[in-house]
Amino acid sequence: MFEVTTLGQPLEVIKTTMAANRGDSFGDSLRRVWGRGGALGFYQGLIPWAWIEASTKGAVLLFVASEAEYYARSFGASDFVSGISGGIAGGVAQAYATMGFCTCMKTVEITRHKQAAAGIKPPGSVATFMDIYRREGIRGINRGVNAVAIRQMTNWGSRFGLSRLAEQGIRNVTGKSEGEKLAAWEKILASGLGGGLSAWNQPIEVIRVEMQSKTPDPNRPKNLTVGKTLRYIYQSNGLKGLYRGVTPRIGLGVWQTICMVGMGDMAKELVEKVTGDQVTAKH
Repeated sequence: MFEVTTLGQPLEVIKTTMAANRGDSFGDSLRRVWGRGGALGFYQGLIPWAWIEASTKGAVLLFVASEAEYYARSFGASDFVSGISGGIAGGVAQAYATMGFCTCMKTVEITRHKQAAAGIKPPGSVATFMDIYRREGIRGINRGVNAVAIRQMTNWGSRFGLSRLAEQGIRNVTGKSEGEKLAAWEKILASGLGGGLSAWNQPIEVIRVEMQSKTPDPNRPKNLTVGKTLRYIYQSNGLKGLYRGVTPRIGLGVWQTICMVGMGDMAKELVEKVTGDQVTAKH
């Protein structure tokens, strides 16, 4: 909740706006978002969808990732491989549990502003949700969930894995032994590096936004799949179109990974002190 309510949602809105309007520059996207409601435009989709999604990061992603990372390490996997395994398992679990419909509704909130520009008063969040559910059922509100799952498994697999790799590098530079605790700033640095480098999968995010977008486009194919969407974006905007929004995505990746990996490990250490129990999958 802290992550998304601070920097998370504004970066998410900018990233999604750039991905949905691939002809816009970064400045154009900022002006477009500001025009939707000033400063509050940067928090579109925060309540309830982003809050629901953020809650599942702790309730689903961190729990599953920690367990998977622990078992991977128990089978003799390295910190890097264990981190990737945990991130992939946690990302997939979160995507199919709740994140599919949450990202769909957030994207609807962010991209449906053209209805207002055309003089049509857009319906509220709940009305939009119910309308999609009545017309398309569960499949409609989970549109693009497979792209979300691919994004989440590559996102968190990269973030956990690269963060663990960065932690090992910091230990080597500082002369700390395996298992020795890292300082708070070292955890934050490792998480920031892992989060920033995880933006390599931006094309998957652009595909996800296009599949869930409500921006009118007569050229968009019907019944989009991941493959159809990839071809459509590439034919329309080339390779550059698949990387629209990568700059705010890097910032978002850094912030999310600091909160979920670095601060997550710190929270686990705090739980150990309070309960006296040994917490799995932490550094």
